[in-house]
Amino acid sequence: MSKTGLAFALAGLLLLGGCMQATLSPSSEANFTPRDRQLLAHPPYAEAKIPEQFQRHIVDYDRREAPGTILVDTDARYLYYVMPNGKAIRYGVAVGEEAMAFSGVATVGKMAEWPDWVPTPEIQARLGPYPKRVAGGPANPLGARAIYLYQGNKDTLYRIHGTNQPEYIGQAISSGCIRMTNTDVADLYSRVTTGTTVVVLPPGQSVGGRLFAGRA
Repeated sequence: MSKTGLAFALAGLLLLGGCMQATLSPSSEANFTPRDRQLLAHPPYAEAKIPEQFQRHIVDYDRREAPGTILVDTDARYLYYVMPNGKAIRYGVAVGEEAMAFSGVATVGKMAEWPDWVPTPEIQARLGPYPKRVAGGPANPLGARAIYLYQGNKDTLYRIHGTNQPEYIGQAISSGCIRMTNTDVADLYSRVTTGTTVVVLPPGQSVGGRLFAGRA
C-alpha cells in the first residue's frame, strides 16, 4: 500500500473510532432518590442485561422536533429525548398493545414517582384478576416513574413508565404502554416537565436506529 493510501486508511480508522466511542455517564443511577435506592435495593425480579442497542445512547437526530420534545418510535422500540445541536438521547423501550393503539401529538399532563396502578376493566378482563389498586413499589408494573400523556385536558390513558420486567426492553409484549428500565425512566423524568410535547409515530413511520456517538 502506498504511503498516501496508508494515511487515508489510518484517518478512516480514527474517524470510525471517534464515531463509535462510548462515553459512560458518571452513574446510571444518578437521578435516583434515597427512596428509589431503598425500594430497589432488593427488587423482587431478576436483574436483566439490556442488549447494547437498547441501552441509553446519545445519537444524531435530524428531524424537526424542538429540543425538549419526546419522540416515541414504537416500531423500532425506541424513545428519543431531543437535545440541541442535532442530538438526542435514545432509550430502548418495551411496547404493548396499548402503546400501539395511540399515535399523534400529546403533552405531559401529569408526572408521578412510584405511582399506584389501577388496572383498567380491559386489563382485568384479559389478564386479571388483579386488585383494584396496586400500591407503588418495586413489584408495581408502573415502576419508579410514570409520565401521563394528555390531549387538551383529556387523559389519553397512554403512559411512559418504568417496569418490574426489564427483560422485555426492546420487545413488544401483550399489555402495557411504553416501558423503560427504572434507571432510564428516572433519567427521562428528570429532564421533562408538565407541558412537554410528546410525538408518537404511527406504525410504519419508524425513524429507525441512529449511529450512536456515545453512551449518555
